[in-house]
Amino acid sequence: MDNQDNILESIPVLPLRDVVVYPHMVIPLFVGRDKSIKALDAAMNDKKQIFLIAQTGADIDNPDEKDLFKIGTLATVLQLLKLPDGTIKVLVEGTQRAYWTGLQDADGYFCTNINLNVEQNEEDPKETIVLSRSLIS
Repeated sequence: MDNQDNILESIPVLPLRDVVVYPHMVIPLFVGRDKSIKALDAAMNDKKQIFLIAQTGADIDNPDEKDLFKIGTLATVLQLLKLPDGTIKVLVEGTQRAYWTGLQDADGYFCTNINLNVEQNEEDPKETIVLSRSLIS
């Protein structure tokens, strides 16, 4: 398998506050930001794949590249429910760790190219702290 087989292009991005999703983890998420809802719609219209990235701070309402960790989790949308208040409850299953290579704006939501070839020694020390806090809580 060469390196090109490990690259997925134009995957919708869902920034997450106060939660980290790991591979093989199934978790419900409540989504309310317009960009995030549009990213979920794009994922549902394609292969039901979305890239979940933890934000560096939960207080950031409109995250940009600098506000997101470099390693995230490719996930599959298992179930999506639109709630009466306009938010969405989505059930996702993490499938594989990956790192992203720059955000692009695609019709009102972020998408990115991701590389599935993540080595253990490539971890960001900040991400390790966030993951540790998530595990402890």
